[in-house]
Amino acid sequence: MEAIKNGLRKNLTPAQLWSGARFFLLLNLSLIICAAALNFYCAPNHFVFGGTTGLSVVLATCFPALSVSTFMWITNAVLDVLGCVFLGIKAMGWTLYSSFMLSFYSSMCEKLFPMSQPLTDDTLLELCFAVALPALASGIVFNIGASTGGTEIVAMILHKYIKVEIGRALLLSDIGTVLFAACIYGPQTGMYCVLGLIGRSTIVDTAIESLNLRKVCTVITSRPEPIRRFVTETLGRTATQQDATGVYTGEPRTMIMVALTRRQAGLLRDFLRREDPEAFLTIVNSSEIIGKGFQSV
Repeated sequence: MEAIKNGLRKNLTPAQLWSGARFFLLLNLSLIICAAALNFYCAPNHFVFGGTTGLSVVLATCFPALSVSTFMWITNAVLDVLGCVFLGIKAMGWTLYSSFMLSFYSSMCEKLFPMSQPLTDDTLLELCFAVALPALASGIVFNIGASTGGTEIVAMILHKYIKVEIGRALLLSDIGTVLFAACIYGPQTGMYCVLGLIGRSTIVDTAIESLNLRKVCTVITSRPEPIRRFVTETLGRTATQQDATGVYTGEPRTMIMVALTRRQAGLLRDFLRREDPEAFLTIVNSSEIIGKGFQSV
């Protein structure tokens, strides 16, 4: 996504163009997977695991005049407006796009592949796919640092204003939706939904942690100037520089420490492989970084 932002200010290099295209393609692939899981497995079986997809399935049952995809448009539109009001358009970023496209892909799946009944008679098998496919999509989304929107917007609002943990806010929202579904569809479907929620929640908690994951990179080099320029100009980050001495050789070195996103750390690694293969690079995971460019104090 950094490559796309930079492209608004200057010409993209081939590497930046590929990075932006990769982000865009992976985001849309994950949204298509979510829409397919909703159309083929969740809606026909009344599997509800929370989120706007689960809420839309329940609402479509209560108000059969409107389809699941129609309620996807309605709920996502309402949440997007709330997000823009309480979080700001800039903070919403790609979440607005994700919400719109998820609704669009859901409508397309519904029109191209209408499902009046489940694909198979094996409910447990369909439950596995209903959980696994969105989990795969979530893994893709969080890996590229994006979001599918939906009830995550509500969780982000609660986290900002009353400091409720995002994972906990999402879980409470999902539990409420699942209980609502159990009251409508009966105990058997309700228990399937609970099983799916447990599996999904475990993956979501891990994914949320990964969403905030940052990389603290330490570079030891004899050629600091190209690295400084790459970090400040290409990555748009600042860094801390220290003088160092090689213990074995006794030669002077420069140590540069910088906190980056996962994608930026990969770009730095690739840059060092091309421009300074003799440099020594260590990358450490950090679940929380507070300061300019990351979270406020």
